[in-house]
Amino acid sequence: MILDPAASSERALVDVLTQAAEHGVRLFQYRDKTSPMREAYRQAAKLRRAAADAGALFFVNDRCDLALAVDADGVHLGQDDLPLSHARSLLGPAKIIGVSTHRASQVQEATSGRADYLGFGPIFPTRTKPHHEPAVGIEGLRHIRPLTQLPVFAIGGITIDSLDALIEAGADGAAVISAILNAPNVPDAVRAFMARFP
Repeated sequence: MILDPAASSERALVDVLTQAAEHGVRLFQYRDKTSPMREAYRQAAKLRRAAADAGALFFVNDRCDLALAVDADGVHLGQDDLPLSHARSLLGPAKIIGVSTHRASQVQEATSGRADYLGFGPIFPTRTKPHHEPAVGIEGLRHIRPLTQLPVFAIGGITIDSLDALIEAGADGAAVISAILNAPNVPDAVRAFMARFP
């Protein structure tokens, strides 16, 4: 689950994390592209403690410095962020590093660079990231699946209705934002998503 204050309704992110973790979510990523660093640090520290209390993994999007500051379990890098090799040298071998990918060449590069997992998409257009890469569709996911043995998380416009097709195309998981953050009932939404995975 991606926790982004820009995509949240009126819910506190820490409350959403706690509820989602209670119903089975084990991976959380904090993504904040607009807050001042001090505010982002305070929010990340709070979320990191809540994730640890819930026995869940906590990642920071983009920022290795923020990930180190709150002792996150890892960082998720975009294509314009610090190179994977530099992030690894900063974070060390024990931290988890994921990489956003949008095409086959990026999947191959991140795999050979020894990322721990990949995000792939956007599968569908999404409002939570207005200036995103072109949507790749489910067929795009199916095309890159044989190129890597790494876990692949589909991202971008994911809803409960598209989940079965994504799993069939080879997704190991799905990165979800608004389908849970803005759901009428967070626990119900989480249970519906988690029920689709074995």
